[in-house]
Amino acid sequence: MSNFWIMLGHAYLSKLKAKSFIVTTILLAAGIAIMANIGLIIDSFQGEDRTDQVAIIDETGQLFPVLEDEMNMLNENIDLVLTTASRVELETEVEAGTYAGLLILSFGSDQLPTAVYISPSLSGNVITSTLQAALGHIQSTIAASQLDLSMEELALLNAPVMFTQESLDEGARSAEELNQARGIVYILLFFIYFSVIMYANMIATEVATEKSSRVMEILISSVSPVKQMFAKIIGIGFVGLTQLTVLLLVGYLSIMRNQEALVGGFFDVFGFGDLSAAIIIYAIVFFLLGYFLYATLAALLGSLVSRIEDVQQMILPMTFLVMIGFFIAMFGLGMPESTFVTVTSYIPFFTPMVMFLRVGMLNIPPVEPILGIVVLLVSIVILAIFGARIYRGGVLMYGKSNSFKDIKKAIELTKK
Repeated sequence: MSNFWIMLGHAYLSKLKAKSFIVTTILLAAGIAIMANIGLIIDSFQGEDRTDQVAIIDETGQLFPVLEDEMNMLNENIDLVLTTASRVELETEVEAGTYAGLLILSFGSDQLPTAVYISPSLSGNVITSTLQAALGHIQSTIAASQLDLSMEELALLNAPVMFTQESLDEGARSAEELNQARGIVYILLFFIYFSVIMYANMIATEVATEKSSRVMEILISSVSPVKQMFAKIIGIGFVGLTQLTVLLLVGYLSIMRNQEALVGGFFDVFGFGDLSAAIIIYAIVFFLLGYFLYATLAALLGSLVSRIEDVQQMILPMTFLVMIGFFIAMFGLGMPESTFVTVTSYIPFFTPMVMFLRVGMLNIPPVEPILGIVVLLVSIVILAIFGARIYRGGVLMYGKSNSFKDIKKAIELTKK
């Protein structure tokens, strides 16, 4: 048994000290910190006092003062400059960067505002969206005046409909709660997906590398193949758990530090408010179970090849299974209560991501995730028993071998 722990420790420490692991962890942690602080970073480059000047040609002689008042309320960092210069001169100044853009105001045949905005590019930005919002409000006011509507009547016409949702399920989450949970579930699903692929590939590649270098022949003489397999799986699993802990800690601290800034736009749909301990625990549990399921399969497949070049082709079906589970989970972000998502959450190769999605997005009875965990545990045990038999014979097979027909050959070698 001591040989097993020696190999487990070696598998863990060697990967933990590897430059690739350190660099990857630092880059991922830095990426999480940057995304959580993106607003502050943008502001630091732009500067708080930075203003964009927009030249205005007001052919109506009436709209500029009203537009200026509207813009002051919407965005104080956009400065409107009324000018009598010609359009050609102003276009030259826009190209030179003196002005961010040129806005030409006029009245249409219906006496409602029309505007032409000229800028270096046609890509949308804050300036164009703010100008459109301000002019839209001005147009509504003028139209209301033409129709002899009071401001109260105009406000009534523009008021959003009072629409609320109620569920017959007493434990169902509200729309706000779903939005709050969706963000963290979305991020953790990505992490589970990429981690399972990365670490499972790592195991398959390491087994193939040992076989190609004939190190396997030396190891077999001192440690049984089954002990080797599980030492690699558990050791690299600890590596993944270490990385997950570091990234979750960085993500948690970054999100909590910038909770107030993570609002509007993307964050209205993918909120980060419901970062509960239960979700983190479930993420770790399903990450580990998913890892052990796919890692066992990867070790099995890796033992069948003798060249590193053949690893990717051999584990391609496993990669497809992970991708399918991930795509089902992405679909489930919009419809977590659908029957399709519920059924697929009990299919072992999809359970780690799909069941975690349901746990994070819905108030499901505890028996359902427990049943999913049991399904995964049973599948892991069955695959481990079957995989150990194939691994024991597969590591003794050399030569070009990238066909699933070699599974039968590996089992026959195990019996000898």
